[in-house]
Amino acid sequence: MKTNIGYIRALAGKLPAVSGYYYKQGAHTQLGTFYRALNAHKFRLHTTSKRNIRSYSTTRENDRRKDNEKPMSGHLIGGILAAGLLGGLAVSPDFRQGTIDTILIAERVGVVTVAMTRCFAVYLWALNKKYNSEEEYERMMSQTHQKAADITLGALRKNGGIYIKLGQHISAMTYLLPFEWTETMTCLQSECPESTLEDIIEMFENDTNEKFHDYFSSFDPKPIGVASLAQVHKAVLASNNQEVAIKLQHPSLAKFVPLDVALTKFVFDAMYKVFPEYPLTWLGDEMQESIFVELNFTYEAENAEKTERYFKDYLKLTALRIPEVYKALPRILIMEFIGGARLDDLKYIDGHKISRSEVCGCLAHIFNNMIFQSGFVHCDPHHGNIAIRHLEKPKNGHNFEIILYDHGLYRTIPNQMKVDYAKFWLALIDKKQNEMKIYGKKFAKIDDEHFPLFAAAITGRDFDHALSANLETLRGDDEVSKMKEAIVSDGMVLNLMSLLATVPRIVLLILKTNDLVRNLDERLHNPLGQERTFVIMAHYCANTVYKDDMEVNSRKHARWSPQWDVGVIRSLLSLYRRRMKLFMVDVTFFFINLFRPAHATL
Repeated sequence: MKTNIGYIRALAGKLPAVSGYYYKQGAHTQLGTFYRALNAHKFRLHTTSKRNIRSYSTTRENDRRKDNEKPMSGHLIGGILAAGLLGGLAVSPDFRQGTIDTILIAERVGVVTVAMTRCFAVYLWALNKKYNSEEEYERMMSQTHQKAADITLGALRKNGGIYIKLGQHISAMTYLLPFEWTETMTCLQSECPESTLEDIIEMFENDTNEKFHDYFSSFDPKPIGVASLAQVHKAVLASNNQEVAIKLQHPSLAKFVPLDVALTKFVFDAMYKVFPEYPLTWLGDEMQESIFVELNFTYEAENAEKTERYFKDYLKLTALRIPEVYKALPRILIMEFIGGARLDDLKYIDGHKISRSEVCGCLAHIFNNMIFQSGFVHCDPHHGNIAIRHLEKPKNGHNFEIILYDHGLYRTIPNQMKVDYAKFWLALIDKKQNEMKIYGKKFAKIDDEHFPLFAAAITGRDFDHALSANLETLRGDDEVSKMKEAIVSDGMVLNLMSLLATVPRIVLLILKTNDLVRNLDERLHNPLGQERTFVIMAHYCANTVYKDDMEVNSRKHARWSPQWDVGVIRSLLSLYRRRMKLFMVDVTFFFINLFRPAHATL
């Protein structure tokens, strides 16, 4: 009998028990026993195969039935969900609004993500490209700045809300960011989206529990001003016929601000990871810190009342007017209506015979008093928040008032920072560069590398004029062009970004305020020259240092003691010596401007 060893071995692999017995006993000695076991297994295998065939047939039939049932159940579930969705949209306003909000949120996230990705790609391509010359590199970077700014502008316009405010912040940083960015964002100062009257009425009635048409005897549906966070309407109160301005927050902000703030911070954090040499995370932190304060109008009412009380004693110097607040809620502010023209409206100013030099002087007194004396500083001083109003009957020695709006965000400058900042300016006037560095480092937390750039930013002059403290000469077109060329260079941009990341936030506010006063001086063509504003500021600096000297003297020595008397005399002599020097500088500026050609100031 011929044994099919291959078949046996194959079968042995499927029969563990038999194969084990076979290999233990041996093929020759126990072959008969093996064949008997094999025949028994064949029988069992045959019987099992028949059962398996019947079981397999039954299983396949069941599977076919299940396959036929699955699509039907899926369609049924999908139909139920679709019907529920359509029913919810049709019947439940809350469900419908929730669905719309979810879609809008997804859209806002998508707009930010796409814009961020495109901007990153544009800059990565430009920065990693090889250039044949410095001029080619600077030309490409200028084009890249413009392209990225255009992409960002489209995203900010699309999402609106606090994104518009972000763009306005960028446009105001003309002294710190590339020209392409600031110029592109300028249009957002006047492109804020307007909320509908229906949404405004609904919000008013929900927040006040008052009927809108019962509260006002008249309400102008056309806003007199629209900003990124709110819009202002003119109205008349039904209770006393008082003409008022009512500031109403955009109702949509409540839904999207938390998301938008988080997205903004995410973008700047991501930018820092991709471009660590361009740290702008401070801008996201600043917005996250301030936006929720600005969205609560009760803080604005408190700030306005506090500022109005303080400046009552300084009206002859400032001609400042702050609208009185009648009612304040988190999203609604009702205040005195005071109209006016833009502060740089020369036709209005000259037509009402208002002195331009007086206006510039009052403006300098307002903001230098805030910075050096009160320490309670308006955080958003731009052209839209300041107006001028002619008075038929002069008051406090002026035939005009400077109106300051939007008191939503104020900051308090620490006393030591005020003192160090004052000493910095006095050192600059004295042309003592070493002392400028000492006090610049103290209050701005900068190092030697950043000092020239900081001095230029704080004075609004180029490096040569800033470091030499040469402020007597008028800033000409050549100097302005030189500054613009310096700003667009790559090394300067890196230094600017590094400076922004290191200086305290309050210092950035001071830079912004200085820039506003300089800009208005230029627009008003101040007949006494921009140097006059530096003299006014120097008087506040001298008084700040004198006050600090007196306080230090009183802490060190007992009152009326010989040491205290000597300290008082020394401080007074220093103050009056400073005032005399400033008087001489003021006289010098007067004669310089007196004989300056007319085209130099007009």
